[in-house]
Amino acid sequence: MAQIRERSRKDGSKSYLARIRLQGYPDVTATFGRLTDAKRWVQMTEVDLRSGIYLKTAEAKKHTLAQTIDRYIKDVLSHRPETLKSNKSQLSFWRDNLGDLLLADLSSARIVEIRDQLANELTVRKTKRSPARVNRYLAALSSVLTTASKEWEWMDDNPLRKVSKLKEPKGRVRYLNDEERVALQQAAKESGNKHLYLALVMALSTGARRKEIWDLSWRDVDLKRGFLSLLKTKNGEVRTVPIQGLGLELLRNHSKLRRLDTDLLFPSQRNPKRSINFRVPFEKALDKAGIKDFTWHDLRHSCASYLAMNGAPMRTIAEILGHKSLAMVHRYSHLSPEHLKDAVSGMNEKIFG
Repeated sequence: MAQIRERSRKDGSKSYLARIRLQGYPDVTATFGRLTDAKRWVQMTEVDLRSGIYLKTAEAKKHTLAQTIDRYIKDVLSHRPETLKSNKSQLSFWRDNLGDLLLADLSSARIVEIRDQLANELTVRKTKRSPARVNRYLAALSSVLTTASKEWEWMDDNPLRKVSKLKEPKGRVRYLNDEERVALQQAAKESGNKHLYLALVMALSTGARRKEIWDLSWRDVDLKRGFLSLLKTKNGEVRTVPIQGLGLELLRNHSKLRRLDTDLLFPSQRNPKRSINFRVPFEKALDKAGIKDFTWHDLRHSCASYLAMNGAPMRTIAEILGHKSLAMVHRYSHLSPEHLKDAVSGMNEKIFG
């Protein structure tokens, strides 16, 4: 129900107080200098109230982006420790640059301005951020705004829906050839870190990510059946991957020498509750093997490449690597053209005899 009351000001002019009362909604009022404006506001606001837009707009005028990010970290990310660790610095960036803005004033254009600033400024290492890195900043903010819109009803919509991601180069496929693989394995065997060789073989034979292997616990290892249960995955879902052959043999030997003061496969010598950081010994092994332009993550690419070249279906590779779609593994399809040849051969035989 809507009411419009005429009021007289001290100077003799008139004003119009519009009030809307709908069951289940708080009263809404506004004052206008013209009756036509008051009627138009009543008509539009009743529609917005019934659809929920009005209340979201009102909420958007109450909360700043900083308050929204703080609540998201407290209520959402605090229950996702792995995501919190990777997203906190990204959300701090948005808080520092746009935190003072009310959600109602947070426009797509303003986000684009800061996105471009992020892409063009130099980091502490005097380099520009890659498009992929900038897009991760956008994704972190989008998660906050989507939650604020859909779950908290603090916003009518997520303005990032209108912001384009930066174009990323095609996925890198760097894998060890046979000669490099042999050289790196030998360098790892001779490393001052006695666990590097096992960690390297596990990475090459399972395709697991760096932290999935480095932080692995014995309770997640099935030595009898040859499986690893990866709990600290990128998407937060538990993934089980097989470990066979040399990797399983080395792992079984390693289990005979496990420490009793920790459950970690690779505990730090100084603090058994923390896992080893293999970065430095791995880089030394790369130098000794004469391998350039290679990272630990490329061990994952190497495993996927070996699977493809050995004829494993793309879907199987995706399951082993933990990808939910085939899009991420199509980069390896050129390494296994035989399945395409077989498909075309079968089709020709069927239609032509």
